Amino acid sequence: MTETAIDLGGATILAVDDVPANLDVLIATLEAADFSVLIATAGAAALEVAARELPALILLDIAMPGMDGIEVCRRLKATEATRHIPVIFLTADTSEEKLMAGFEAGAVDYITKPFLQGEVLVRLRTHLERAVLVNELAVKNQALEEEVAQRRVLDNRLSMLAKSESDRWGIDGFIGQSATMREILREIGLLQNAGSTSVLIMGESGTGKELIARAIHAGSERADRPFIAVNCATIPTELAESLLFGHLAGAFTGAQREQTGYFEMADGGTLFFDEVGTMPAVVQPKLLRVLEDRLIRPLGAKADRKVDVRVVSATNEPASALREDLYYRLARFTVTAPPLRERKDDIPLLALHFMQMFAAEMGVSPSGYKDEALTTLSGHDYPGNVRELKNVVERAMIESGGNRIAAEHLRLGMAAAPPRLPAGPGMTVEDLPLDFAAAERLLIDRALDTANGNVTRAARLLGIDRNKVYRIQAKARG
Repeated sequence: MTETAIDLGGATILAVDDVPANLDVLIATLEAADFSVLIATAGAAALEVAARELPALILLDIAMPGMDGIEVCRRLKATEATRHIPVIFLTADTSEEKLMAGFEAGAVDYITKPFLQGEVLVRLRTHLERAVLVNELAVKNQALEEEVAQRRVLDNRLSMLAKSESDRWGIDGFIGQSATMREILREIGLLQNAGSTSVLIMGESGTGKELIARAIHAGSERADRPFIAVNCATIPTELAESLLFGHLAGAFTGAQREQTGYFEMADGGTLFFDEVGTMPAVVQPKLLRVLEDRLIRPLGAKADRKVDVRVVSATNEPASALREDLYYRLARFTVTAPPLRERKDDIPLLALHFMQMFAAEMGVSPSGYKDEALTTLSGHDYPGNVRELKNVVERAMIESGGNRIAAEHLRLGMAAAPPRLPAGPGMTVEDLPLDFAAAERLLIDRALDTANGNVTRAARLLGIDRNKVYRIQAKARG
């Protein structure tokens, strides 16, 4: 094994001796070997030069008048800026007592006077190389310590994030006390302890299928690993394999760089396939193989890669477009998310929960509901399920202007609505009132109607922040 030579050319050496003839020999020897040389003829001067120039090594005579070499060495090692500089003593006294005193002061070696030029260079190079390696190791250790510290910070952040996600998406986040809800919670608890079992969640739109998937993940041993949600309806057929399994640079036209697929992104965690019935047929056989073997092969790769991913899927209709073998592989355990009309006992609790949530967002106190409002809410069938109830509550809080929500504040189904701007191609600028605030309010009302009461969607339609919708509605209510 060949080791890389260390370049010592130009290294600065401080030679300290009270005898000029000795310094002359050292200067000639060191300069001939391409070293830069500094000199000092007394201990105090040596300390001053060393602190100012920080030489790579010091050749230090022990027997000097005034401050001897051993005391100089002690002071060098007691100073932060110079303690790392290797010191080699020059001495004619090789008694054990003197040598031990020198090593205890911090010297790394000694050269006996009268010295041989070859010996000086060999010992000097040995300790210079050792110092270079020690310094490199110290730099690497420092970098390693910084990396470890950064990883600890990251681990702490990940742990805090995992706890936050668990608090947000865990079982405690489910609202309801109906028998149906208790059964779902029981099933979630079972699945949290079955960390690799594939799960298929079935239910209508708006019933909280993704919330169930996140709760399963948040309470499992995979909670500190990624939860990757993918809507299968948005996967283009021609890019399905690349998106799921990744690709290498140059794998196909336009693949300019390597891309990590969803399975590798979710490694160690959970991959959630929403609307799984729309999964492109071309990729279903490969998906089945991944589920069975836990191996993926990115496009352009020559070898498989191992992945450890739990797959949770959801569908709001019979997954008839799936291969039968894939369906049964995805549905090793099924959970049914019931429509809200089948658990109406939970509606008052959900309505209160959403009021508290939106009150916090709006910076107001929860105002509560009048009895007739709760009766009206509980009597509706909610074709949009929990999502519809959430939108209704948000809209009602805006309509109520901070007062208790009454039945007239609820926009349920096809309930009559106040006059709005005419819609469609017949609408003109002349239809807007000349009062800017009134026109602004009419636009917001129309956007809310178009978005079925969803403030976020309404704000997106208008190109404004949702908080502005809240502010304008609150101002209009006085």
